[in-house]
Amino acid sequence: MTTTLPAKTAPKKSQSQWSIVRTQFLRNPLARAGMVILAFLYLITLFAGFLAPYGLAEYSTTDRISWAPPTPIHWRDADGKFAPYVNGLKREIDMETFRDKYVEDPAVVCPVNFFVRNPDIEGRSYRFLGFIPSSLKLFGVSDQCKLYLWGSDNYGRDQFSRVMYGSQISMTIGIIASVFSLLLGLVLGGVAGYFRGLADTLIMRMVEVLSAIPELFLLILLRAMFPLNANPILVFYIVVALLAFVSWGGIARVVRGQILSGREQDYVQAATALGASDARIIGQHLIPNSATFIIIAMSLAIPGYILTESGLSFIGIGIVEPFASWGSLLSLAQAGGFETLDSRPWVMIPGLFIVLAVLGWQFVGDGLRDAFDPRRRR
Repeated sequence: MTTTLPAKTAPKKSQSQWSIVRTQFLRNPLARAGMVILAFLYLITLFAGFLAPYGLAEYSTTDRISWAPPTPIHWRDADGKFAPYVNGLKREIDMETFRDKYVEDPAVVCPVNFFVRNPDIEGRSYRFLGFIPSSLKLFGVSDQCKLYLWGSDNYGRDQFSRVMYGSQISMTIGIIASVFSLLLGLVLGGVAGYFRGLADTLIMRMVEVLSAIPELFLLILLRAMFPLNANPILVFYIVVALLAFVSWGGIARVVRGQILSGREQDYVQAATALGASDARIIGQHLIPNSATFIIIAMSLAIPGYILTESGLSFIGIGIVEPFASWGSLLSLAQAGGFETLDSRPWVMIPGLFIVLAVLGWQFVGDGLRDAFDPRRRR
């Protein structure tokens, strides 16, 4: 009689913490949707100059076309072949409202060209990735016609181009401000939690003072200290600094609590006994143990900064001309009142991009929080 031994199964390979987190994150459908949304928006940010057919502040000096509707694109020529083109625009008077209206001029036909260059036109050149000079555009038409995919604003500037360029500020200011805010919170919270005593008292009292003042009021007050007609680049850095300054307190509080509990652990006592410096213990032992909180806090803070910057630009104290953010572009909807919904709804498109950006970061932040929490794993 022979007996068969069960086949040996190979032991399962153990997974690292980060491998488990990645697997749990990818199982979350909302987290995946957030990643897709953010990938789409950051591709727009990266290729804004290439996608925008016009310059950021470019408008016609000969025939200003204010509040022009989206330009209709004709995809086939008279023979039925694929040959996209647009017609010229004629300004007429609406006899019912006595306002300007724009109609197509069939006598003027401009083909839509792809991968065009117009280096001689002011404002068409840009720097790809921030340092590569280029004037290549994905599409464009001759100067006889206008190609307004999403209409024009009150100065006759292409709304599509300004939304593309606006993404560079709205999508990056949140990341930059959150990084500075996290650095402040980590440093000050770590100092307060590790050294305690006078340092802890001073830092925590500062946090309480900042939290006692309404954030929007504090931002407006601090921004009012600088001239409204300052250099636009300087204004950008001012807004980033203000956003980071008013938001580091909450992060410092949490980091302080984690440092207070972590400094009593055996590995910290062992490092102290071996002669490790305070900076080494904080930077290489205590702060890395807060990596979960840092990642989650940053992913959830970015949409808040995007909304705050949009709100500041919306009320006119954020990003200023000639630069644009989605918040400053959305302010055109407020200027038009109820007429915006009736005659020029395209000025509300920047609001859609703000919603997408906030939703994308919220989905990613919630997915990371669930992936790091063992109780929520699937």
